[in-house]
This record gives sequence, structure tokens and C-alpha cells, in this order.
Amino acid sequence: MTHDNSTRTAAVVGAGQTGVTAALGLLDAGFQVTLYSDRDQRALRDDVPATGTALGFGEAQAAEAALGLDTYADRAPNHTGLSVRIAGPENAELIGFDGDFDGFVGIAVDTRLKADERLTAFQERGGRFVVEAVDPAKLDGIAGAHDLTLVATGRGGLSDLFAIDTERTVYDAPQRKLLTVTVTGLGYGPEVFAHRSAQGGAHSGFSIFAEQGEAWWGPYLHKDAGPTWAFLGWARPGTDWDTRFAAADSAESAHRIVQQLYRDYIDWDLPEVLATRTLSEDPHSWLKGAVRPVVRHGVGTTASGHPVAAIGDTAIAYDPIAGQGAQSGLVQVQRLVAAAAAHEGAFDADWLGARYAEFLAFRADAAAKATRLFLSDPEFGDIGNQFFATAAVDRRFASALVSLLHRPQPFLDIRSVADAAAYITEITGQDANELLGRFQPAGRFERSRFGSAVASA
Repeated sequence: MTHDNSTRTAAVVGAGQTGVTAALGLLDAGFQVTLYSDRDQRALRDDVPATGTALGFGEAQAAEAALGLDTYADRAPNHTGLSVRIAGPENAELIGFDGDFDGFVGIAVDTRLKADERLTAFQERGGRFVVEAVDPAKLDGIAGAHDLTLVATGRGGLSDLFAIDTERTVYDAPQRKLLTVTVTGLGYGPEVFAHRSAQGGAHSGFSIFAEQGEAWWGPYLHKDAGPTWAFLGWARPGTDWDTRFAAADSAESAHRIVQQLYRDYIDWDLPEVLATRTLSEDPHSWLKGAVRPVVRHGVGTTASGHPVAAIGDTAIAYDPIAGQGAQSGLVQVQRLVAAAAAHEGAFDADWLGARYAEFLAFRADAAAKATRLFLSDPEFGDIGNQFFATAAVDRRFASALVSLLHRPQPFLDIRSVADAAAYITEITGQDANELLGRFQPAGRFERSRFGSAVASA
């Protein structure tokens, strides 16, 4: 089907997951859409790394479904919960809990695969795909020629069009150094990570070290290798982990660094990690870097005065520790497409600004705050200690805590230890202080027997 008879035009600059999703959504909503990228389709798929694990949960999947898009639920391995281990000062093993996702699953899909398949559909349905770099001068012309212009990349100086929101931007620098690598060689059965959870490989594993950083393993769908596992590590700047991560210069070296990290720090998960191997078919299956969490004003103006809207990471850059970036972009796009389809007037700065304000109130403010909780931000230190310790003694609360990754909204109104206690009581029906009083430090986490279990099978 084509949309040549449409009278409304839209341009989307940037062909990552968020940009392509917006372009396809607007096309299906009856717009004539032009999508701009500085790389062609093959290069977007095969010449760059994925921008992270892009783990999404129920609310983001619902946004994709509302746009008529594949959520990959039947193709990607499903996460049914999150298993957490927390080590305190001097790596003392303190808190362990396992939270089940209640009524939703997690799905981590290679952003290159999603963007590629949606770009193919976009072109098949009559969308126009233009390969050229867009700078602010070129964007000025594009915005002047289209009714609605969305910016889904900060490259080429485009992010400078969107001023930083200083009230919402808390940090002046990245809070973590990141390392990620995708691997194969591990299944998803109950024998995988059995020491962490009866759900085994259906639960992703998260380890928090107060003095070093955080490490996560989870099921993943890779563009070429299919069902795989992804590691994502966060090093506090200036730590041993930071030094180790900085040395990565290939998928193989990243994988060696991760295996050694688990030997030295996270030996409870070591047998599973040693069973993994890198993906020979994808030299871009790893990435290192750092993200400064930034919230920008969502509307900018080009040189000639045309309003343009920022979407996805261009609008809000989250630290990936709580998985809010990809989800936030999908939710923002779905809401924006639905509003644009129903709107009959001009897409002026007031209209775009109102939609962005609604999105901040609906999800993004809560997502940014929940991310700070999982970053162990000192401002939420007492709340975090209460939440994590309670999760270790009450499975209902463990489930509610990990479900903040899916719906961060409940955390927005929690501003004090008293608020946190009231939330715990609301979830569990029990006195928060009584639950906290039952907490005992782990002492020693259970170790994996995966290697010996495999050998004797």
C-alpha cells in the first residue's frame, strides 16, 4: 500500500530503532514520510554495533503493538524475572533476591535487527529513505518542506538545537563506564544460573558491587546468531573495573575481560560465564563507552524558525542501568504518532511542546528517577537500602521492585524513607519496619555448579 494521496508530510532524521519506528508509525497513520540517515541500510545493519541491549518490558511492548509492530516476543528469548546479588564494602556478600515479572516479560532485541526490519517495511509501504548526512543547515530546509519534523539523532551538531533542561539534568558527567559483549554457548533452561533462581536461564542476573559497579547477564536476540546472551557492565569511574573495561578493543578482548572479572569478583556465576564464546559472524558484537544522563528540552528551532522535535536518546539520554532508554523512545514515539494522527492543525512549537510535557509527566520523569535508584545515587541511598533489603525477605516486594523497570511511575512520588515504607506496606500488606527487621545479610551467595552439572549429565 502507498500513501501518495496524503496531504500531510513528515520527516524523520536518524534511522536507529526510535527513528525508524517513528517513520513507520507516521507512514501507517497516513503521512507522506521521508526518513534520513547518514548510512545506507546495509551499513546500518552490519557496520556498526548495537546501541546497547535495548531491553524492553510490557509498557514498551504495548507501545509497539499499538503501532502494529512486531514485539519479537515469539522470536526472542523471554525474561520472566531478575535475580539480584549485592556486595557491599570490601565486596562483602550482603543481599540476594529473585524478582518475578508479574504479567509481563522482558525482551532484549538487537537494535540493528529491529531497525533493519522496520526500514524494509517502511520502504515497502511507500516511505522514502534518503541516505545523506543532515546538519543544522540541511535540517532547516527539511523542516521548512515538511509539516512535522522529528530528530532522532544528535549527530552532526543536531543535539545542540535542543537545550539541556537544567532542572531535570542532575549529573554533569557520566556516572559509569560501560562495556557490553554478546555471546553464545549458553541455553535458557533451569540448569543455567540454577543457583540464582528456580527459573534458571529465564531470569537475567544482576550483580551490584558498592565499590566497583554493576554487571548484568541476560537473554538476547542477535541479528545474525539469533538467541544469545548479552553482558552489560557498568564501572564506577576510577575503579579497577574502569581500568579493565578501558582495555577492551575487540569482541574477543571484551569477552576475556568479562571472564576474568567473574573469576576475580563474581565467582558465584563463573561456570556459566566460562561456557560462553564470542560471535565470529559479528565483529561489532561489543561496545564500550559512557553516557552522561541528560534531559533536553524536546523542541528546537531551526535557523529560519521552523520547530523540530527531539525523540529517543536525542531528547533524553539515560544511563542504561535500568533499561529505560530504548523503552522511553518507543513509548514517546507511540504517543506522538497517535497524537499527530488525531491532530488537525499545525504542528507548531506549542503543540510539540505540549506533547513532550505530557510524555515527561507520563513516563520520562519517573524513568529518570528510577534510573538514579539503580545507579545507587546517594540522594536515594536510604530508600535503596530499605527497598533492596526488603526484597530479600519478601518475594512480593522483590517482584514490585524489579517491575519498576517496566513501569517506573510508582517511584516518582517516593521522596522519603517514610514514603518508601508506605509503598512497601501497600505492596505487601505488612509493616515495613517489621519486614526490614527480618533481613539478615547473605554472608555467602550460593555458587554455581553449572560445569559439574553439565559434565555429569
